[in-house]
Amino acid sequence: MLGWELPPHNSGGLGVACLNMAHALADQGADIDFVIPYTAEHENVDFMQVIPATNLDPIYRYGGGSYESLDVNAKIIPANEDARVSIRDVQEKYCDFINTHLMDFKPDVIHAHDWLTYEAGILAKKRFGVPLVAHVHATEYDRAGMHVGNPLIHEIEYEGLMLADEIIAVSEATKRIIHEKYHIPLSKIDVVYNSLDDSYLKSDYEYDNSTYEYLTGLKNDGWTIVSTVGRFTIQKGLTFLMRAAKEALTKNPKLMFIFAGDGEERNTLINLAADYGISRNVIFTGFIRGQKLRDIYSISDIFVMSSVSEPFGLTALEAAHHGDALILTKQSGVSEIIWSAFEYDFWDEKKLADEILAIAANPALKQELQENIKTEYRKISWEQVAKKCLKIYNNTIKHKR
Repeated sequence: MLGWELPPHNSGGLGVACLNMAHALADQGADIDFVIPYTAEHENVDFMQVIPATNLDPIYRYGGGSYESLDVNAKIIPANEDARVSIRDVQEKYCDFINTHLMDFKPDVIHAHDWLTYEAGILAKKRFGVPLVAHVHATEYDRAGMHVGNPLIHEIEYEGLMLADEIIAVSEATKRIIHEKYHIPLSKIDVVYNSLDDSYLKSDYEYDNSTYEYLTGLKNDGWTIVSTVGRFTIQKGLTFLMRAAKEALTKNPKLMFIFAGDGEERNTLINLAADYGISRNVIFTGFIRGQKLRDIYSISDIFVMSSVSEPFGLTALEAAHHGDALILTKQSGVSEIIWSAFEYDFWDEKKLADEILAIAANPALKQELQENIKTEYRKISWEQVAKKCLKIYNNTIKHKR
């Protein structure tokens, strides 16, 4: 497996998905070497070998999902080197490692996650003849709000998808984008949905009332808490959510909107809240993880995924597990497996406002949505994901021979 991050050294959901997928595959008997572009301890990972490709500091330290930025040549500062390097420098070092590593070791199959590792996967296939499975968690079209985005990233994605023996897409929506934008035959693409982080299902988590005491007080006074979690980028459609918040607050002033995360649109969103005169009803938490993130889900009544294009959307499943009613854009992959959620087109802030108001005004509706969603997200497991991946691996290896 070629990946770019693993918890706890991750900046988003990609690392979480990779970890859970690999764990489930190991439980099914797969022997996995997971190559990462940095050096760090992963103390709780005993089911596979984690192999560092460089001596750089963990990628999350580069901050804010910068490896998905339009400027992939932006300089970053590794902790243990004097010289500054760019994402392209890290990718080059990563490829150099794969080139050396595979001289002594030839795996049955290479599973490469997203554009960051596709070049290394292509190298492995071309030079060493290893079958290549390309996993698409997001395309540059998604990250750029359904525009072409960075032409270099687009080129890397196109070459990786063209040369891959098989492609895994995280949703039918992503499969359509791969087919329509990259002209890949549908027969080459398999849809494998993500599942919920195992730690959510297995832990006896309890909400800490002291974490967000102010919000607890508001709820006791009849307020409704609306939250969203993710990177503040154009892909997430948060400016549309802010406009919907303004619309909803004209009819129900007892709404508090929580924006949990960080990113390039942070100042834009703060200024929008001020310009709309709703700053007192909007809270920005900054980047959070662990218990603080779970507490946000737990204190919330409604979780909104406002993405312009969201290949899947694990945060929606996490929010559902903690009892939130969900409002999802029709442009999110997770909406393909969750039916007991309100939906809207990302640009339709009036409809989003109406849906927020409807749930806030009707406790029985909110309870029905919460209960039905819990039965739906449990139908997909990482065990099922692993079995599908193994089938894809075996077919790929068989056809390669």
